[in-house]
Amino acid sequence: MLVCLVVVAGPVGAQLSDDGEFLDGIVAVVNDGVVLTSELDQELAGVRANIRAQGLRSPPSAVLESQVLERLVLREIQLQRATRLGIEISDEQVNRALGFVAQQNGVELSDLPDALAEQGVEYARYREELRAQIELDTLRQRDVVARVYLNPREVDDFLRGAEAGEEANREYQVSHILIGTPLNATAGQRDAARERAERLRQRVLEGENFAELAIAYSEAQNALQGGSLGWRKRNALPTAFVAHVLQLEPGDVAELITTGSGVHVVRLDETRGGDPIIQEQWELRHILLQPNEIRDDGATRDEIAEIREQILAGESFGALARAYSADPGSAAEGGMLGWVSPEDLDPAFAAGVAELEGDEISEPIRSSFGWHIAQRSATRMQDVSEDVRRQRAALALRERKVQEETQLWLQRLRAEAFVEYKK
Repeated sequence: MLVCLVVVAGPVGAQLSDDGEFLDGIVAVVNDGVVLTSELDQELAGVRANIRAQGLRSPPSAVLESQVLERLVLREIQLQRATRLGIEISDEQVNRALGFVAQQNGVELSDLPDALAEQGVEYARYREELRAQIELDTLRQRDVVARVYLNPREVDDFLRGAEAGEEANREYQVSHILIGTPLNATAGQRDAARERAERLRQRVLEGENFAELAIAYSEAQNALQGGSLGWRKRNALPTAFVAHVLQLEPGDVAELITTGSGVHVVRLDETRGGDPIIQEQWELRHILLQPNEIRDDGATRDEIAEIREQILAGESFGALARAYSADPGSAAEGGMLGWVSPEDLDPAFAAGVAELEGDEISEPIRSSFGWHIAQRSATRMQDVSEDVRRQRAALALRERKVQEETQLWLQRLRAEAFVEYKK
């Protein structure tokens, strides 16, 4: 949270009232902004609660404080850049995000303040923290995500490679500890980072808790989550990790891995999956009508119902689709959608089709696109591993690039910033 302070007579880094009462302190000056003692205390409390919830042992207070403070410094740097770029988050955007939070937690938006209060969270502060997070996400989208390009040939090359078999469906849970190096590190700095990383690797091999070491020493963005990257497909792992991880058994620790951001200690925690992906598919055709300025929603429903009656009376489904359907992709094919998976359809449309038997013509179905009638001519169970694999490969390869570029982007922002610690 950005707070404007006027520092008056008193200890450096303290904010005092007119009568000299201590109000807050400054723990770091970041360019033309600050990180406050109250911010650090609040963040520390949350991190400690999270560590306890995971059943982990917290590192020494000084070590944890250093980790959390560095995270707050980096956050302040990003918020300042967002301000310079004119990124502003409207109340409407925040309200939409709050609505999503309420929906995910099964409460009405109007009841969200009370639900937060029960957890000891002040609604006004939560709202502003959410605004700041949306601001940071918008900045990352502008500076990193929008600049990442995935060449279709990269997906083709991946699918043609050794990773294209059933093994590509396997998921890996990986944890890592990053000992960072400056962007233009000297040989001495790289050697020092490698020595630190090797000492940590040996401590892991000797049985120390990996997550606790990550919380205490890692410079990665997920350090305070115990270094876990979560469950990922092979193609979503950091590029430099893949060859090492594939040779590990669960619980094994790789040899040190060096990347542009530093030296990594990497452990494979678990693996799962690898089975073919079998989905139910329907062979469908449909006719779609959409409300417009002349025909409102009710009239549109009546008209699609009349078309249904014509089909039941013997007229050609295909001819009527070509004449009336508002779906240009299928209208030219007599309404044929071909074989589709229910997961790929509008939920309301899929629910209406699911009730059909044989060659039955559906009653009018309202979806987000308009009013449909549909006919399901056949059902099959299909191995869609290849299609799903291609979709997932494209998404994961892009996300891999985004993650790698984000780490380098944050390092650049940090290197260019003026930071002075006050404690």
